[in-house]
Amino acid sequence: MKEILRTTDPTIIAFSTALLRAEDIDCFVLDVHMSIMEGGIGIFPRRLVVADADAFEARAILRANDIDVFSEP
Repeated sequence: MKEILRTTDPTIIAFSTALLRAEDIDCFVLDVHMSIMEGGIGIFPRRLVVADADAFEARAILRANDIDVFSEP
């Protein structure tokens, strides 16, 4: 799995997930339940991951829709 997006904005996660699923790219959101630890203030980012084979295409789709993607070092 490759991380392609990291954000504290839940609307970006929802939009990105919808874009990827529309292109038949399976994705998974990590850290969804961190609000329990943080008290619901939204300081911990949520991460969107895809299969290694889909990472390049997923990043291209998100960039085409003006979403900043997570770049690996």
